[in-house]
Amino acid sequence: MKEKLAAFIKTELMRNPTYPLRDDEPLITGGLVDSFSLVELALFIEEQFGVHFDDVELTADNMNTLDQILANIQAKS
Repeated sequence: MKEKLAAFIKTELMRNPTYPLRDDEPLITGGLVDSFSLVELALFIEEQFGVHFDDVELTADNMNTLDQILANIQAKS
């Protein structure tokens, strides 16, 4: 799951598939992706993993690192 999620973030959101993304690296507050990308990320998660996030959950505080995103997916699985 982590590899698939990281590949999507690097390829589709960051447009840099070779970027060495760390699990705890801030995506939004670090300027790697913008907050508008969270909707695209949520659609990918729902399609790939069958987990739905409400709009209020799609915040930089809640979905800023790969570790946070994975923890949120696992909490809803």
